Amino acid sequence: MFTGPATGLWICGPLMSLIDTAVIGQGSSIELAALGPATVVCDYMSYTFMFLSVATSNMVATALAKQDREEVQHHISVLLFVGLACGFMMLLFTRLFGAATLTAFTGPKNVHIVPAANTYVQIRGLAWPALLVGWVAQSASLGMKDSWGPLKALAAASVINGIGDILLCTYLGYGIAGAAWATMASQVVAGYMMMQTLNKKGFNAFTLSIPSRKELLMILGLAAPVFMTMMSKVAFYSLLIYFATSMVWGEPLSQTAQSFMPELIYGVNRSLPQARLLLRSLVIIGAVLGLLLGIVGTSVPWFFPYVFTCDQMVIQEMHKVVIPYFVALAVTPPTHSLEGTLLAGRDLRYISLSMSGCLCAGALVLMILSSRYGLSGCWFALAVFQWARFSLALQRLLSPNGILYSEDMDRYKLQKLKTA
Repeated sequence: MFTGPATGLWICGPLMSLIDTAVIGQGSSIELAALGPATVVCDYMSYTFMFLSVATSNMVATALAKQDREEVQHHISVLLFVGLACGFMMLLFTRLFGAATLTAFTGPKNVHIVPAANTYVQIRGLAWPALLVGWVAQSASLGMKDSWGPLKALAAASVINGIGDILLCTYLGYGIAGAAWATMASQVVAGYMMMQTLNKKGFNAFTLSIPSRKELLMILGLAAPVFMTMMSKVAFYSLLIYFATSMVWGEPLSQTAQSFMPELIYGVNRSLPQARLLLRSLVIIGAVLGLLLGIVGTSVPWFFPYVFTCDQMVIQEMHKVVIPYFVALAVTPPTHSLEGTLLAGRDLRYISLSMSGCLCAGALVLMILSSRYGLSGCWFALAVFQWARFSLALQRLLSPNGILYSEDMDRYKLQKLKTA
């Protein structure tokens, strides 16, 4: 009853981007090409703030495991303030450096797509504060093991985005700008509805608290390794798009692990056997989901390519990458199950170091394969990257000294950060 609705949460984001792609692809090839780097700047840069989401879920779930509602409210207020501050910082960054970032990313041979991409980025950038505040509110609900409330908010946002795209792009002819306005409006609505969901639970989502120095250090203790992990993922996916011109389906399993594992690993009712049983169930579900996603994900571009574009050259390139695309998709959900468990157990140092290693090795493989095999090489590099993540996380969790077997409770106490 948790993972199913949580799956819907992570589908809504990619669904919005998919709607944008399908609508824009029927109009202008230049705007379709511009959507790639514009999406990197908007969506992938937002993924770097996933540490807020992970920190919120972890801290709220831990406080609830101790049955302390006052601590939960305080964590929510502090993290909402941090999210709002980060949102305004990114709004300013987008206004000042959006065009320069796109120009650097697309390269001198593709400067003709920068104006269209910058239009999209500047409009989407207006939603940064609402987006990050909404993420904190959503993660707080998930930390309370409630996925239905956030799902309703994102379902409404997806409908708004879809109707807006059709109206602004297809009928009014605003093109990529219309798609950006529709997505921006949907994100603002989603953020507000997420906060209302928290209010209905008896918490005040409109109260902000400035964090103290000690609280900032505690947040950093959780956020820094998670930030490194997300940066590694974002950097690799950005490199992939760069050499070629997110797979988020496993995120619900990761969120399930982060919401339910803390109670079993270090809560009042601690039970490592139950934690191992939960992980096994999540990995099995992930494996089945991965196979289904691989089949569906490769069937659509193979049998129904005209949904996205009418360009025959683009369609031919899509057909060339179906095999590595399947291999990468299939392993993604179980990988998120394993990494979500590591995050729940606060084995943060290992996961950040392993992701950094995967990034360095993956980037090297990407450069080699892309130079020799082009687009197909890019997708084979992604498959290698995903399987490396899976192998390292699995090895760590099966280790006798891992969080699911060790009785050492000291690992769950955040170490104080040393300052120079």
